[in-house]
Amino acid sequence: MARPPVHRLDAPLVFVLALSLSACATNRTQSTTTQAPGSTPTATSAPPASTSTSGSGGTSGSTASGPVGTGSTTQAPAPGIPAGRRMQSAMEGALMGAIIGGQAGPIGAAVGAATLLVYSAITGNVPLSMGGGGGYGGGYPGGGGGGGGVGQAEQSREAQVDDELNRQASLETEIQDELKRQEDLLKQIDKQEASKQPANGAAKAPAAAAEPAVPTDPRAAPLAPKPRDLPTSIFQEQRVTIPAGAWGNKDKLTVVKRSLDADRDGNPEEIRYFDEKTGELLRIEEDRNYDGKIDAWSRYEKGALVERDLDENGDGKPDVWEHYTAGVMVSKEVDRDGDGVRDAFYRYEAGSLVEESHDSKNSGHPDRVIYYESRRIVRIEEDRDGDGAIDTWSYYAQDGGAEVVTRVERDTKHRGKPDTFEYFEQQGGKTVLVKREEDINGDGKIDVTSIYQNGKLVKREIADPSLTPL
Repeated sequence: MARPPVHRLDAPLVFVLALSLSACATNRTQSTTTQAPGSTPTATSAPPASTSTSGSGGTSGSTASGPVGTGSTTQAPAPGIPAGRRMQSAMEGALMGAIIGGQAGPIGAAVGAATLLVYSAITGNVPLSMGGGGGYGGGYPGGGGGGGGVGQAEQSREAQVDDELNRQASLETEIQDELKRQEDLLKQIDKQEASKQPANGAAKAPAAAAEPAVPTDPRAAPLAPKPRDLPTSIFQEQRVTIPAGAWGNKDKLTVVKRSLDADRDGNPEEIRYFDEKTGELLRIEEDRNYDGKIDAWSRYEKGALVERDLDENGDGKPDVWEHYTAGVMVSKEVDRDGDGVRDAFYRYEAGSLVEESHDSKNSGHPDRVIYYESRRIVRIEEDRDGDGAIDTWSYYAQDGGAEVVTRVERDTKHRGKPDTFEYFEQQGGKTVLVKREEDINGDGKIDVTSIYQNGKLVKREIADPSLTPL
């Protein structure tokens, strides 16, 4: 912080004014000097002060330089003060006046310098002088000697100003350091979040919680997201009461609520709730895309994530429900069309996806279920006619790392069990039908067998003659 400028009078002008005024003062205070032609001048010292009476001859204790009995007291210039001393006092008085008046600007400096210049030239004293050094200090003789009074006073004031400036500079430095620390912390958070965003930057990562680790194999169970390790000092903390039933809790809860508003928009990006007694984390609410609305709700038990609800379409309501055990996802439910009905279901065991089901018709019953073993599809069950009952079963095997269908069973008669069996092989990189078996009368025995080559029927075998012709 720059020190305010001190306005000073021009030095030659001060010198001329001081010299003129001091000369006048000297002529008034010295006695008349008589000099005969050719003789050596002899100075006669000023007479001692006389005692005058005011009124009708009464004696007064005041010192006067005027005629006795005039009724008023007038102070004459201090006697016996050399002109050189008066000039020095005038100059120092002008300097002091300029310093004092400079607080009001250049005009104030000029007025202050002129006023104290006249006063110091007449009296020989410099006001506010510390130690009486410049001019006469406490009066001449014995006024304190030296010329350091004004200098010491100015140095003292400058020292006080320097101390205040240093204190303010130190305070500003502390504030700037704290702001920089907060800014660096937010930049670090943003950098970590940016590393998780898609290449086109379409969506931002959560403000304060890591997303589940994306496994190399999409059929591996996602890991539970962990809250970021952030300092408590960047959160706003308060104690609140959660009514019974608000979180599915039977009784009301008193919790510690910590809110983080990283972008300073008045809407927290993350709110953490802790048990008041144990300090355990109970719940986290997040605004993952910084739109001012909470879109993720996580519930914890003994500090571990057990449930997380997500709002992926921005309507303020959950449409994804995740469940975790021991830090690994065990199930997930999704409302893909946002109609409030859960229509996709995923189940994990031992860290792997084992079952996936879909209700594409919003009937409340899955119409497609996929089963996995060792993260590979082994069977798909479907309700193709939409009557709520599974009527098609497809079986898969591995062929060079690819999942290929080997058999399809169908319930064409709506008996609740397969009555048609189709077998497939890989030929020329394509899946082709090679055989079909049918239980036409539903007795559990194959009645008709059809053989295909290159996808074309080449032979048909009928076990029950009563079924001919087909």
